[in-house]
Amino acid sequence: MRRTRRSAGTRGRTGNALIATVSAVALCSGAWLLGSGTGPHSPPQPSAAQASARPGQHEAGARQESGSASLPPSPPDRLRIPAIGVDTPLMGLGLTRQGSLDVPPPERKNLAGWYEAGTTPGERGTAVVAGHVDNKEGPAVFYELGALRRGTTIEVERRDGSVAVFTVDANEVYDADAFPDDKVYGAASRPELRVITCGGRYSEETGYQGNVVVFAHLTEVR
Repeated sequence: MRRTRRSAGTRGRTGNALIATVSAVALCSGAWLLGSGTGPHSPPQPSAAQASARPGQHEAGARQESGSASLPPSPPDRLRIPAIGVDTPLMGLGLTRQGSLDVPPPERKNLAGWYEAGTTPGERGTAVVAGHVDNKEGPAVFYELGALRRGTTIEVERRDGSVAVFTVDANEVYDADAFPDDKVYGAASRPELRVITCGGRYSEETGYQGNVVVFAHLTEVR
């Protein structure tokens, strides 16, 4: 798959931009489907009703609905998505020797990670969480991510004792060769969250051909 590189910017924007490489490659082998066939095992994909109504909708929403005030930086320890039964610890993700974001160990299918050199969830800006859709044993932590609907919530437990609650604005799927880096990883004027896994078309030769991306913004702090 084509690897993308962009020029450096702020800390969060620079780090987040590098995630495009891994979210389209390392997370997407589809090892389980290779052994079981695609039929009934294919993970759910976002419907058109859950996508943005038009380009720039997320930015417009940020102006129209400010949501909750931003929080000071604090590492996240756990992420919950009650609507799809996700309750996962979060590990910090760094960069590989090739300059791409590392990923959670594939054998730990119920573990997700966040890019720890970027924005922390709840802080102003774009925080990024990534996890596998499956591994060779079966469905993994974000297998059901494509079924998430707008208006549902994502909870992030932070190390400072607070819980940042995000509301889903959109759930979209992109082909890897048309992945919108700026839309997904670009800077935000409010606290936003992206949750990423694999999805889209599937090939036995190369695995998943795209990514599911959930867009959310901070609406509550507990």
